[in-house]
Amino acid sequence: MTLKRFARIVAPFLAMALYPTALHAQTAKPVAKPAAKPVPSIGGAQPNLLGQYGDWGAYAASPGGKKVCFVISRPTKTLPANVRRDPSYLFISTRPAEKVTEEVSIILGYPAKSSADGAVEVGSDSIALYAQNDSAWVKNAPDEAKLVTALRGGAEAVVKAESQRGTKTTDTYSLKGVTQALDRAAQECK
Repeated sequence: MTLKRFARIVAPFLAMALYPTALHAQTAKPVAKPAAKPVPSIGGAQPNLLGQYGDWGAYAASPGGKKVCFVISRPTKTLPANVRRDPSYLFISTRPAEKVTEEVSIILGYPAKSSADGAVEVGSDSIALYAQNDSAWVKNAPDEAKLVTALRGGAEAVVKAESQRGTKTTDTYSLKGVTQALDRAAQECK
């Protein structure tokens, strides 16, 4: 299963299961997160919550019999506040059968402008993203590990992108608990 397909399948179900009130437009105010709830079946496999660590949840599933582990979080702040869009997520997955470890993807919550790449900033590090449809990925493969290291050591990540309509967005993610969530996912998906 490709990351793009996996992200498109997982994100909407997680949105409904984890953050049912977030199906409405996001605002610049912090997003309150209810306690984790069971996640619906995805590709015939039931994701299991491995643990909630600060602002990050760690999950495992086995769609098609192939184990997948992922961590996911919602932004604590989105700008501009007056733009209607679907929920956005920062998502890091590990798929041992495909030899993929800690691959970062971002669900933007809107169709991205195809000619405008984005960026994710963690402290003084800025990593280029390429956007396609409603998602974004690390543009240069060697930067993936650099980004994960920065996420593990940072306080917040700021994702900047542009919609097809030309609206520039800024999503701020708390990194509280990301290290523990990634460690738990890695333990599950050895």
